[in-house]
Amino acid sequence: MLPLFGPNEMRTTARPLSIAAVTLLVCCTGTSGSLSLAQRAAIAGEIDAKVRAAYDLSVPNAQQRMLDLYADTGRVVSASSGRVIASRDTITQGIRLFWENIGVNMRQPKWIWTHTYVDVMAPEAAVFTGTYRVPHFTPRGEPHEIAGAMTLVFAKRGDRWGVVQEHLSDLPPTGMAMDSAMKMK
Repeated sequence: MLPLFGPNEMRTTARPLSIAAVTLLVCCTGTSGSLSLAQRAAIAGEIDAKVRAAYDLSVPNAQQRMLDLYADTGRVVSASSGRVIASRDTITQGIRLFWENIGVNMRQPKWIWTHTYVDVMAPEAAVFTGTYRVPHFTPRGEPHEIAGAMTLVFAKRGDRWGVVQEHLSDLPPTGMAMDSAMKMK
């Protein structure tokens, strides 16, 4: 989602946790093979449309649409910036703080998905992973951009899909790059 702490702390990906969560969902449901290709495509389309609609910054109330992505019952876990929280209320507070302190300063923001993937794990479990960029202008009219990647684990509770785990990361500042040995240059 959006950063809990600021534009340079947009949330650090916890890839091992994401893989563990997906593996756990697949192992616990045991019904992933019972879905037809058409059913998988329908679920994937529903999840993709839900996320894209929530992040469409050209439509009013983006903050509320983003909050509505989360499951409204049960535990919700978020891993970012080397931290893990397991409280929907804390996630809600972080999204609100972002919009009140950072988002309010973005002029003409546009959310651009650069790559997205939806994997349907079971009739009640799916994973959305995407990379994004948000070009915008500062209050002084200067161009600025935030970017990153996110993985959202969705569970269907009742008739509603909701995020139950998320793992997010910032794109490093442009002056920092990783070489092939994963060392900072």
